Amino acid sequence: MNRRPMVAGNWKMHGSRAANAALLDGVLAGLRARSGARASAEVVVCPPFVYLAEAAQRLAGSAVLLGAQDVCAESGQGAFTGEVAGSMLRDVGCSHVIVGHSERRALYGESDEWVARKTLAALAAGLTPIVCVGELLEERDAGRTHEVVGRQLAAVMAALRGSELGLTSLARCVLAYEPVWAIGTGRTATPEQAQDVHAYIRGRIVEGDATIGGSIRLLYGGSVKAGNARELFGMPDVDGGLIGGASLKAEEFVAIVAAAG
Repeated sequence: MNRRPMVAGNWKMHGSRAANAALLDGVLAGLRARSGARASAEVVVCPPFVYLAEAAQRLAGSAVLLGAQDVCAESGQGAFTGEVAGSMLRDVGCSHVIVGHSERRALYGESDEWVARKTLAALAAGLTPIVCVGELLEERDAGRTHEVVGRQLAAVMAALRGSELGLTSLARCVLAYEPVWAIGTGRTATPEQAQDVHAYIRGRIVEGDATIGGSIRLLYGGSVKAGNARELFGMPDVDGGLIGGASLKAEEFVAIVAAAG
């Protein structure tokens, strides 16, 4: 099945107004130089919350989409100090949001069920959630990769089935496999290792809905760079990447986008 590649840049807690402007201008210029006005891959950038509105202005008129790095699990608005609602993200120009990144799970204790709630909240707000799954090094070494990833995925699918949205709304999601042991460590899963897990994820979704399983995009996230992107993205079930550190360098990020499409 023909799936349009996606490359999403997760800036994490980096940036300043000046640095962001330079980075976005560099990305836009690089994409125009390589592929004309529109890249063949779908491109998303995810700055910190405080810079989203300015980034939206900078990206206006371009094909590059805007995403946030997190969203409140509560739909609507209310007394949730420090949280940001999906409706607010939409209001400032976001179309996407990262949900369940490994750093949110590990550093802030987000459970599989909490990530599932955030997925529902994102969908309810009309956002495309980029739902992250992945295993720790000790879990991979113990041969539990499929078990862990399957559990994380099952929580999201169960939440969708039990909601008014239904499992069919999974088609509005993007999934990102990010082995925790390969994030920010310089280690990268081999293309074959990435493909194995991506194929497993797709197979689990096919069990619930064959059409969605064939069409949903699965991104790889874990120390993707220009030098390894093409080989990773060449795997049959790898539909692009969720990029961390390399998304902070315009030339590197543009080269990764080119490798995807």
